[in-house]
Amino acid sequence: MMTAIGLMSGTSLDGVDVALIETDGERVAALGPTGYRPYTDRERGLLREALAEAVNLTRRDARPGVIGEAERAVTMAHAEAVEAFVAENRIAREDIDIVGFHGQTVLHRPAQRLTVQIGDANALAKAIRVPVMHDFRAADVAAGGQGAPFVPVYHRALAQSQRREGPVCVVNIGGVSNITYIDGADTLIACDTGPGNALLDDFMLRVTGQPFDGEGRLAAQGRPDADWIAHALQHPFFAQSPPKSLDRNDFASLPLPDMAPAEGAATLTAFTAAAIARVVPLLPRPPESWIVAGGGARNPTMLGMLREGVAPASVESAEALGWSADAIEAQAFAYLAARGLQGLPLSYPSTTGVPVPMTGGVIAKP
Repeated sequence: MMTAIGLMSGTSLDGVDVALIETDGERVAALGPTGYRPYTDRERGLLREALAEAVNLTRRDARPGVIGEAERAVTMAHAEAVEAFVAENRIAREDIDIVGFHGQTVLHRPAQRLTVQIGDANALAKAIRVPVMHDFRAADVAAGGQGAPFVPVYHRALAQSQRREGPVCVVNIGGVSNITYIDGADTLIACDTGPGNALLDDFMLRVTGQPFDGEGRLAAQGRPDADWIAHALQHPFFAQSPPKSLDRNDFASLPLPDMAPAEGAATLTAFTAAAIARVVPLLPRPPESWIVAGGGARNPTMLGMLREGVAPASVESAEALGWSADAIEAQAFAYLAARGLQGLPLSYPSTTGVPVPMTGGVIAKP
């Protein structure tokens, strides 16, 4: 068994999640402590500028202007997150076998075989004095895969510990939503389903000045615009069979008409739920249960809308099962780092569309 720490900074741009697990790269023996280091307003603003600039990138190693500045900020934030985490939990560095570092995605264009995650793994390894595995997605995308989602193998390890009958869907609602469909030991299917919290968060920031709709309170006061949602669901992405993946900004060109803040929040929340439910006809069998992780798991309005969309299947939060809704992706990258050390597959034809099961990751040493 290895002690692995995972780091995740997602498309919602909220901050750095940290998690420790014990694993051999196949079984998860124990879930350890978790931590969180929020981005400052300045860092978040820098990342938004970097996202806007990244659309012009043609090389995955290019770091012009503000993108280079953002990379330095991301690296420092991750170093601070690890330092605080090991100090708070009294973890000796020599007891940590590997740190899995995802970095911050600023561009994801798998059709062009281009995916860009910023964060300097060599600088991070030197700062924290522990080996760091990074660049998880590059090999998959270079081989023609979607490079996302990458968490399904970890979802499968967790779901197998539940010993549930029938198909199970684990859905992660971050900036983008993605699902992992698990049916027994042999069937593992994954894909992005559409916007997660990204459209809603951007709307809330623009209209209310708040970074997100806390507990779905604003959306709960509004009525979704069913016509707008029906039109939005005509986007060709929703008819594509898995595997498929998205960039955070792929749906930014779907502007809402003028409407009250509560109606806008309700519409975008309902759109996220409807987009997730839209994947059901594309799966081998309808899932009997749904387990929700990510920021969306803390939004009762969104969960209620999802329950309506996937009925009669059950819908429950990851935390109800003792999982961490917030840290599940950080745990996943700890798990992926351990798998990468063993040379085990991180992605499969049925999860990313890669031609053959692929391992991945690059090690940076202190």
